[in-house]
Amino acid sequence: MFTGIITHQGEFQGLQKGRREMCLRAPELGGTLGLGDSLAVNGVCLSLIRKDNDLLYFNLSEETLKKTTLGTLKKGNPLNLEPSLTLAAPLGGHLVTGHIDGVGRVQRVTPRSGGKRIAVTFPPELRAFFVPTGSVALDGVSLTVASLSASILEVEVIPITLEQTHIALWKPGRTVNIECDIIGKYVYNWTVKPCIKTKLER
Repeated sequence: MFTGIITHQGEFQGLQKGRREMCLRAPELGGTLGLGDSLAVNGVCLSLIRKDNDLLYFNLSEETLKKTTLGTLKKGNPLNLEPSLTLAAPLGGHLVTGHIDGVGRVQRVTPRSGGKRIAVTFPPELRAFFVPTGSVALDGVSLTVASLSASILEVEVIPITLEQTHIALWKPGRTVNIECDIIGKYVYNWTVKPCIKTKLER
């Protein structure tokens, strides 16, 4: 479990072993992570399988390559990194699982008083899980939905978030990992979805 508050930056080094293994460089984390520990990489929960000083290695499943942007990264691309949450740590953002729901695309980036307002398109099947002023994680960053339409959400990104993540580099056309609020997904599954199923069975 994570919070969406990015604490470290890494650098993508490449995919190997038939794209089933990912290598990244993270000088500040090499000495703190143990084998099997979880790390959110651009919002994707991965488990450390081995390390070589500041080089960290993770397995990638076919599902991860299909549902996230990790398979499209290029050597040198910056990465948002967050170690897993502990019970002693404050929940600074919102509950983030590291399980990506879909891939969105940056539509526009508008400067706003030191920050930025960013519009991102999302797959239509995710619309039910977004609410205005609700939470969303984009490439692992906990953000608040500022406005919402049928296929686009907008977020306000403050200066400190731009400094501590790679959102400052986002431009129109960029693809990003989207994780919807886990509470919203459970509520939908327990209430709305059963009602829809009941109506269809009548």
